[in-house]
Amino acid sequence: MTSVLVLGGTGWLSGWLARDWIAAGAEVTCLARGTRPAPDGAALVEADRAAPDAYDGVMDRDWDEVVDISSDARHVEAAVSALADRAAHWTYVSTLSVYAAVDVEGADESAALLEPARPGDEYDYGRAKVAAEASVRAALEPRAAIVRPGLIVGPGDPSDRFGYWVARFAMAGDEPVLVPQTGGRSVQVIDVRDLAAFLVSVGRTGWAGIANAIGDPMPLGDLLEHARTVAGHTGEVRSADDALLQEHDVAYWMGPRALPLWLPADMNGFATRTNSVYRNLGGSLRPLDRTLRDTLADERERGLDRERRSGLPRTDELAVLADLG
Repeated sequence: MTSVLVLGGTGWLSGWLARDWIAAGAEVTCLARGTRPAPDGAALVEADRAAPDAYDGVMDRDWDEVVDISSDARHVEAAVSALADRAAHWTYVSTLSVYAAVDVEGADESAALLEPARPGDEYDYGRAKVAAEASVRAALEPRAAIVRPGLIVGPGDPSDRFGYWVARFAMAGDEPVLVPQTGGRSVQVIDVRDLAAFLVSVGRTGWAGIANAIGDPMPLGDLLEHARTVAGHTGEVRSADDALLQEHDVAYWMGPRALPLWLPADMNGFATRTNSVYRNLGGSLRPLDRTLRDTLADERERGLDRERRSGLPRTDELAVLADLG
């Protein structure tokens, strides 16, 4: 039986991953703090990854597959130091945010990276992932997969970004919805379930290399129209330009006063990365409308009008709409 160690396994993506490995017949162990339960069928080893003895409970055996998702470069380096000799294959889940340039469209895995984070630097997500990748590659490159997802979406998403749009269109009904100007803006997403399946696949085959794990680029306006159709919105869709949105302190991309997925015009390269390696390895991409329907069902269950980690509150949205005249 394949033995799999998931460093994490109790969160959103790592939970899907652990469940998929279990469904594939693997013996799965999750190493986590224990604040949330491990998926049914997985063993849980409780540990604080900041502690010097964090991996003592999983160092007494060999592992066919180790998967790490952490964005803390120190945790990744410590895990590699403790477990590299125990792992037949290692998968590190990185991010498209490691790339230095965001204005180059169609860039592949060979594109230049940010400078890696160094001890004592102020935390930067992309640079921390670059440093973590370096630790994995230095110790495990002949037997390591580095997978770089972009925007991960689907039911249960704790970031509230992708789900904002289908939820807002559904909540608005026949009332107006505010959208950013979408001309020249692109977006790429990957369903968490497709990503988890891909991570299991590279672990099972022992594939080594680097892959951008992301969907095909599409115009942001097309995604918003799909979300509107799935939600059954019949009201007006009103567009505000960047300047007006910024005057109202509406943020880009994510956050509690953001229009999620909206990016500055000069960052279009961020959402046009090539996914040919992912595709050639058999990575699947389910239809966008299916992901939107599943996301809407999840949003309804959690509450369309709940306080969100990302998205413009409806009252603030109406204030901007009033300014549009």
